[in-house]
Amino acid sequence: MDAPPLEHALNHQVAEILDRCTTCGACAEICPMPGPAGLDASDPKALTAGILTILRGGTHAEARSWAAVCSGSGHCIAVCPHGVNPRLMLALARTADLNRDPATARRQTGFTRFGAMTKGVRILSRLQLPPDTLARFSTRDDGPTPEVVFYTGCNVMKTPHIVLLALDIMDAMGIRYRVMGGPSACCGVLQFGAGDLTTSGRIAYRTIDRLAAAAPRALSWCPTCQIQLTEIAAPAKADTHLDMAPFVRFLAERLDTLRPLLKRRVEKRVGLHEHPGNPGVPEAAQAILRAIPGLDFVDLAQPRVGYMCNKLTPLSAFKQDLHRNQLQAAADAGVTTLAGIYHACHRELCSHERDWPFEVVNFLELVGESMGLQRPDLFKRLKIMQDVDAILQDAAPMIATNHLDLDEARDVILRDMLGEQPLPLFGSK
Repeated sequence: MDAPPLEHALNHQVAEILDRCTTCGACAEICPMPGPAGLDASDPKALTAGILTILRGGTHAEARSWAAVCSGSGHCIAVCPHGVNPRLMLALARTADLNRDPATARRQTGFTRFGAMTKGVRILSRLQLPPDTLARFSTRDDGPTPEVVFYTGCNVMKTPHIVLLALDIMDAMGIRYRVMGGPSACCGVLQFGAGDLTTSGRIAYRTIDRLAAAAPRALSWCPTCQIQLTEIAAPAKADTHLDMAPFVRFLAERLDTLRPLLKRRVEKRVGLHEHPGNPGVPEAAQAILRAIPGLDFVDLAQPRVGYMCNKLTPLSAFKQDLHRNQLQAAADAGVTTLAGIYHACHRELCSHERDWPFEVVNFLELVGESMGLQRPDLFKRLKIMQDVDAILQDAAPMIATNHLDLDEARDVILRDMLGEQPLPLFGSK
């Protein structure tokens, strides 16, 4: 039986939420975003009731603003006493609000966003890697039946050393896997965020079918993809079961297999940059880091907000404060290393290594170091240059090897690398 169009399926979700939600306000009360957004959260019941007003087709200014700044922290899900997923509820409220715009405008917005993402992924990955290495990320159906399919999503390919390390680690652990991802296997979140549910559903359903056919279990890297596919798209697609879990949790589940491979001491004092949106991921990353011999783990005791740094973009000053406080806490704790989990956070934080007395890495780099695996972080090396001409000169061999257009590469570097700097570096204007 064909799955219903995403819009039709989500309408059923809306009806169920309207039936279950009692506007108790528990979700608004625990949410970390109303305060930074300047919203009146003194009556959380009223804020939640406003979301239901939007879902019924009405308007509510405060609730609309709340939905717009939702960072996906997920604290709300556990506290709802009525089985509602408030993170989904706010996403559906944003969609209901977008439905006021003409469908053609929503389609064009989604198309434009997807095109910009595709160009950024294509150019930045090819500034760093030759074709034979990039081929490791291609979907292939040959070889033995895999245990899992490693789903990269799209944007992690801007920092491809993270993906290469994940694959190297699975190779060392003897895990049979296939790789899937990139713009041709998108989760549909850009179209969903633009309100184009028809295109979003078509893209997501196709990807779900491919993931389910590739292996019994899928491992996600990107928290956006995990949430988009498992909370929004898959429940609406009744004819396909998607078993998907975050890669970091999967790695921690197999810590008994990983631990004997962690043979080299890593004499570093490490703090972790965490986000709570995917349950269990921060705890899994901590468990893995604590298993590395010689590593001194330090809890930096920073607020856990959002499921990735880019979800905080609507509140730029708030995100700057969080980044500033995180960096200062790491310095005050005397760490040698600030390790992040996700790719978008790494892109935004890595260049601060230039100004602070510690390195900024992805936590898989520390796992790899203990295993004797190394993948250089070429993105960070280029970004720290902070000069587009210097970056182009340094990447000239890859530009030639991958036949990149110089003007296109310049535009992407300015927008997707140097332009992605929420907290300015010291001395920047």
